[in-house]
Amino acid sequence: MRIKPIHNETDYDNALARVDELMELDPELNTAQSDELEVLVLLIEKYEEKVWAIEEPDPIEAIKVRMEQMHLKQKDLVPYIGNKSKVSEVLNRKVGLSLAMITGLAKGLHLPLEILVQSSELSLSPDP
Repeated sequence: MRIKPIHNETDYDNALARVDELMELDPELNTAQSDELEVLVLLIEKYEEKVWAIEEPDPIEAIKVRMEQMHLKQKDLVPYIGNKSKVSEVLNRKVGLSLAMITGLAKGLHLPLEILVQSSELSLSPDP
């Protein structure tokens, strides 16, 4: 068993091919082959996380996508954000989301809090 780190696509393809070979053999647990398979799978997962990392969507983009999905207009966000001008400022990134806005949008638009909170523009104002 000779295992090395995955540094590029060639290494990645070779690791995948070896995993296929090992899967075909269906090795018994706690054998050299099953250990090799386990380590290769971990290396492949780590490489995929690094190379093809999926980032959380931007909070404002998530709001806009949800508005489109729910066929909402800016005026429909007034109950969650405040007046129409505040909605416009938030959607145009002129002001950040307050805690009250985040909780309202999460409930009203059924968006995960994790997506809305990640904004570095989060303001700590208590109300919209």
